[in-house]
Amino acid sequence: MNQKLNLSLSNSISVQIKREDLLHPFVSGNKFRKLKYNLLQAFIENQNTILTFGGAFSNHIAAVAYAGKEKGFKTIGIIRGHELFDKINENPTLKFAQSCGMQFKFVSREFYRLKSEISFLENLKEEFGDFYLIPEGGTNQLAIKGCEEILTESDSEFDYICCAVGTGGTISGVINSILPHQKVLGFPALKGDFLKEEISNFVQHKNWQLITDYHFGGYGKVNELLIHFINKFTVENQIQLDPVYTAKMVFGVIDMIKNNYFPANSKILVIHTGGLQGISGMNLKLKKKQLPTIVIND
Repeated sequence: MNQKLNLSLSNSISVQIKREDLLHPFVSGNKFRKLKYNLLQAFIENQNTILTFGGAFSNHIAAVAYAGKEKGFKTIGIIRGHELFDKINENPTLKFAQSCGMQFKFVSREFYRLKSEISFLENLKEEFGDFYLIPEGGTNQLAIKGCEEILTESDSEFDYICCAVGTGGTISGVINSILPHQKVLGFPALKGDFLKEEISNFVQHKNWQLITDYHFGGYGKVNELLIHFINKFTVENQIQLDPVYTAKMVFGVIDMIKNNYFPANSKILVIHTGGLQGISGMNLKLKKKQLPTIVIND
């Protein structure tokens, strides 16, 4: 579903948002797309256990836990940060995942960096038995196949497609499904444009660009400006934005419009990739820092 945004911009540019956050109450947005064909493949391979990786407030961990419960898979989460093992009840994401039946293994950040090493994965198989592996963030070829279904025929009217970038899977699927007249703009949640090469390995089209000016300090970082923007946007549009991905992208698009990046009469589609479960965890961090919190739209 696409929804026109109320942005009060005094120009001829129109902006709509694709409400991928409404796909599923717990496996929303790009996580729904990324897991769709991976869960099907796990079923085809007769696997009954799914193992994946993530951090303390990972949307991916929460989504895999619920999807596993819903589809009858046992789920295992390898969690970055050994110090979290006795803090599950203090963490909304981990508490939710555990309530869905996910089993955790907490590892140090040093060990976590080895998550792609064959020896590391073999040790996990010795500990847990056979499993279907989904990488951190869920990005693989099957995830990209799912994200290629985000755009539909009705989206052909748009000149620009904008989405947040985490591991690069979502934007890769979107790039693969655009029409010749369309351009994709990706807004990384992490500093730098190091994902450019990785995305290039997954896509056929070249009509895309990473906009690296709106990360607000890096992954999971926010400030009062962004919090104020999220809360104002919620009031004006009755749409909740997550602070890690979509909010930064929407902020960037609006700022670029104000700075005349887009030609007159441009039609822009921004993709809401979900991730709203992380707001509770973010608000806990903001309260500790005595910063304003994100108002949750009921």
